[in-house]
Amino acid sequence: MPSSAEHKTQLIKTYQTAGTDTGSPAVQIALLTERINDLAEHLKQHRKDFHSRRGLVMMAAKRNRLLRYLAATDRPRYTELIGKLGLRK
Repeated sequence: MPSSAEHKTQLIKTYQTAGTDTGSPAVQIALLTERINDLAEHLKQHRKDFHSRRGLVMMAAKRNRLLRYLAATDRPRYTELIGKLGLRK
């Protein structure tokens, strides 16, 4: 796996809508999903790390809010994004 900064830049380029887009809901959701997946792997090894678990719950809630916003504003982009990221149904 490439370094963290390279990987983050690659994710942003994959999900951005324009050349300078780094803060759209799709990009934020993709970045949060990556952080959630990494933290979930950490918690599999460290089951009693409750502080990190709280962070995971907060990130998942934020991603859920962003997904609801994206679903309400741009439904085709929402369905495409959850398909790419493997979220929900």
